[in-house]
Amino acid sequence: MNEKDPHRYDDIIDLPRFISKDRKKMSTYDRAAQFAPFDVLDGYDEAMEETARTTDNELILSENELQILNQKFQILAQHLKEAGEIEISYFQPDLYKEGGMYLNRKITIKRIDLTNRMIISTTNEKYNLDYISDIKSPFITKYLEGYE
Repeated sequence: MNEKDPHRYDDIIDLPRFISKDRKKMSTYDRAAQFAPFDVLDGYDEAMEETARTTDNELILSENELQILNQKFQILAQHLKEAGEIEISYFQPDLYKEGGMYLNRKITIKRIDLTNRMIISTTNEKYNLDYISDIKSPFITKYLEGYE
């Protein structure tokens, strides 16, 4: 039989399709799954991306920086209503590897929980005081300039 013969399947083309009496018809989804590509190294790409992802080390603040930050916390605690929106810089530890990343957020403080060492924003986000590295606010700047 010639490969290029256009009539090579004429003898079987009109035969009825076999339908099993014992098994129900396979769904289109299950049939398609048989022909889906197979990834021998399933998860390898994700593992390589995770390994390549870098993290920052948490900075250790000097005694002077800690003192200034503590002053800012005290000003905020005493003048919570007048402070308005502030910008905090904080360290967010990574869940999967050592280190983390530094983030900046603009928030309005609802309250400062000294027992649990948290700042709680008006949107109920919680920020651990131990991870906050800086606070910026026009209110704090004015307040500190007035007392220098």
